[in-house]
Amino acid sequence: MSAALLVYRLRDGSAEFLLGHPGGPFWRNRDQGAWSIPKGLANDGEALLATAVREFEEEVGFTVEGPFVELTPRRQKSAKLVHCWLAAADLDLDAFRSNSFELEWPTGSGRRRAFPEIDRVAYMKPGEALTKIHPGQRPILLEALEKLASPAS
Repeated sequence: MSAALLVYRLRDGSAEFLLGHPGGPFWRNRDQGAWSIPKGLANDGEALLATAVREFEEEVGFTVEGPFVELTPRRQKSAKLVHCWLAAADLDLDAFRSNSFELEWPTGSGRRRAFPEIDRVAYMKPGEALTKIHPGQRPILLEALEKLASPAS
């Protein structure tokens, strides 16, 4: 199972969503359909919301306090189930930093290189976010838009 935080801010009465672009050579030249909600796998016995907060901090470099609104878990094409929470935070993205991973690159070279897990982040208006987000995560974003539009939000 995977857990995620979908962070948003309000600008001029409209929501903007924080998405991350995956780092590494496979994603370097991809944009539309490549961006993602920061997420990761839960450790054994770790609560899913705690996982979402930890992963966001590791991948984006910020701690988000909440309140958190739980969204419907969504199964990805890979069969991974993503549990996501919506949270408001207007972050200064100039302070963005991400953890890294190692990969043999170029493939077959025997050399290992470190790459950031997320190489950039951006707040996006709904139309742009729906275009750039990984297709399997669009339902999460659509549900978030519905929740933000409802008077109970």
